[in-house]
Amino acid sequence: MNRRQTTATLLVLLGSATVHANSPILEEVIVTAQLRTQSLQDVPVSVSAMGGNKIQEAGIDKIENLQAYIPNFTMSETGIGTNIYIRGLGSGINQGFEQSVGMYFDGIYYGRAQLSRAPFLDLERVEVLRGPQNILYGKNSIAGAVSLHSRRPGEESEGKVSLLYEPDHGEEVIDLVLSGPLSDTVGVRFAGRYRQLDGYIENLTLNRDEPARDEVTARLLIDWAASDRLQILTKLEAGKFDVTGRQVEVVTDVPSNSSNLLFAGRTYAEILNDTQIPGVLNIDADESVLNNFQDYKRSSNGDYSHNDTRNLTLKADYDLNGHVLTFITGFMAYEFEEVADVDFTGAEVFDALLQEEYSQFSQEFRWVSPLGDNFEYIAGGYFQKSDLDYFDSVRIDSTILPELLNVADAAAGGDLGDRPADGDVFGGAAGVGDAGEHLRKLRTPREFTTDTELWSVFFQGTWHWSHNLRATFGARLSYETKDGSRSIKLTNDGSQLDPQEVRTVLAKVLSVEEQDLEGSRSSTNISPLFTLQYEFDSTMLFATLSQGFKSGGFDARSNQSPAADDPAPHNPNYGDDPSEQFIGSFEFEEEEAITLELGSKSTLWDGRADLNATAFITEYDDLQVSIFDGTLGFNVGNAGAARTMGIEVDGRVALTDSLTLSGALALLDFEFTKFENGQCFQQQPDPDGDGLCDFTGKTNQYVADYSGNLSLAYENPLANGLTVRGAFDVVFSGEYNPTQDLDPRLLQDAYYKLNLRAALADEAAGWEFALIGKNLTDEVIITYANSMSLANSVFGAIGHYAFIERPRNIAAQFTYRW
Repeated sequence: MNRRQTTATLLVLLGSATVHANSPILEEVIVTAQLRTQSLQDVPVSVSAMGGNKIQEAGIDKIENLQAYIPNFTMSETGIGTNIYIRGLGSGINQGFEQSVGMYFDGIYYGRAQLSRAPFLDLERVEVLRGPQNILYGKNSIAGAVSLHSRRPGEESEGKVSLLYEPDHGEEVIDLVLSGPLSDTVGVRFAGRYRQLDGYIENLTLNRDEPARDEVTARLLIDWAASDRLQILTKLEAGKFDVTGRQVEVVTDVPSNSSNLLFAGRTYAEILNDTQIPGVLNIDADESVLNNFQDYKRSSNGDYSHNDTRNLTLKADYDLNGHVLTFITGFMAYEFEEVADVDFTGAEVFDALLQEEYSQFSQEFRWVSPLGDNFEYIAGGYFQKSDLDYFDSVRIDSTILPELLNVADAAAGGDLGDRPADGDVFGGAAGVGDAGEHLRKLRTPREFTTDTELWSVFFQGTWHWSHNLRATFGARLSYETKDGSRSIKLTNDGSQLDPQEVRTVLAKVLSVEEQDLEGSRSSTNISPLFTLQYEFDSTMLFATLSQGFKSGGFDARSNQSPAADDPAPHNPNYGDDPSEQFIGSFEFEEEEAITLELGSKSTLWDGRADLNATAFITEYDDLQVSIFDGTLGFNVGNAGAARTMGIEVDGRVALTDSLTLSGALALLDFEFTKFENGQCFQQQPDPDGDGLCDFTGKTNQYVADYSGNLSLAYENPLANGLTVRGAFDVVFSGEYNPTQDLDPRLLQDAYYKLNLRAALADEAAGWEFALIGKNLTDEVIITYANSMSLANSVFGAIGHYAFIERPRNIAAQFTYRW
């Protein structure tokens, strides 16, 4: 297949109808979900696709914005990570995780969650495949896969400039595309994007809007027809996206039930704002901390995230008498640095510095047989090597936390530290009221590394039993090795009174202990699949049974060693009571899933409509979970078992030559069938006193009983060569819980939001002017929430922070093409 043929077959325009002289008919949607160019209606997979035109017209600038149009798909930023979920399943927060939802960009695996925050640029389409995709996509895609495809050079020279401006939140976007042939055999496409956003959350402490974004991304594609048989595509891409501040607010702050008279009956904000003992204690934080409810205002000392990405992809397709040999080589790297205000208030309690460097090399080989034979197949091999270096450190530079902990230690009779010890602050028994002294200028530098090598081979074949019945079977065999290490040291300015007591205070107050761990692991797995397809009239029925797995690894975010007898240094005065012996984690095992899907894909009314439906059930064993320890860390373990099942329906209909209606609906039921070590929410009854509660029989975060969208697209020519276009989208969801401990105080109510685009264009002159309105119903939507660090564990209050979606915004967009 030459470059011209490839470009032609990959053109996809979603959400609009093709105008015909006689009757309306839908344009065929082309996808490569099974590594072949196929009609969406022929693919026996629950897949949603969105074309590049729709992505630009809807103002979708990254994966997080895509979830509104893909039911049963959720992506959200968190305090120190990123969550990506499909059908209620995802990996949770931990830098040691690779995602359960695999992300693939032009065939290259992007397994690190941070990469999902990168902005979109000049895409041909995005495909979201639900359910295990472990054969053709290969790497850990146990819950599904997100496949992004860049636009390739066309046969004709073209250019595009697009300008977008949104005044309320100070958003400016400039897109530039230059594409065309350099010769009869070489085509080039350059795309660049600059985006700036002032923000939509007011930071009362710093008197600025947040999150402010500055993004610059550039991509160069070179498509070379080296011969009649050989096609070589080279992609070079670099990006930089910096974010100042975050879309975070304190949304609950319940008064303390502490026995300490200085804390009792007062909210965490009130404690931080004004706690006084004349001559001894003077806590007087900025009054912005009293803003402890949702109103698009926050109190914070400042956050930032600086990210740089690089990618080189080489893809060669060789046509061997109808068979296609494909080689894909990928080099990918990124680094980021973040400062997170992890107390989530404008009081200078503490923050965290996070840094990560990642590099990856991958090589894939595929042999794809021609279509039309009685037996069709795809076979290949894959190799990937990756290196991850992660660093973080809690930093305590102000006197607020040390002084408040001195008070708490005095009220507790010195139980937050060791006794006897030097440094009596309040004048009582030695060691009483001095715990906070050991946190002054504290640092907790953590270094985590993982080196991974993966080898795999795969095969998938389709046997055509008859003209309307076919069976597909296949498997992937994988062998993976990982080496991991994690160390935590405790340092400060040298003023600590007793290094041993520092360890005790950190363990009891922040659940942190010094450690130096390392390990190696290897695993061999096979992921099989079997599918039956039957076609009659214009309907295809399919049934698929598949098994997927996600490899184990090493926990980056646990602040404790994995067992009481682990060689990590424990403080002998820490305590013998089991409730005082925090047990962390380091190594976790692989998870497995078995999925059954029954589906149908129908083309109706002579091509005027299509309707697709899939029913599914998935059983997960040894489910990997990341459990917040209530203070600063996340412990990874294997939960036991879970079941998710539901129905997904989508369809389109060309109502007229000018009007197209499309929609999607997903019904979802998720249940942990065995999960005895879930995270208790704040002040939840906990008989064992270990902070863990039984989640068996409960649902998971982000699970809504129903979600979906309904879209109406209009296009009609006017006089004088003008064309009017419009798109009206309704996005809706049932209630869900955005926090992993399922605290009922944080339940997100059901909602619907309206998005609208109205445009006027002159196709001959090449210009278009549009107004884009998003969230016109001004819904308040929480995408992630969690407990505030220390609010409950030290002060007895109940506090939560939440990430909030952007409110109503209306932008103007001008596009010129030539």
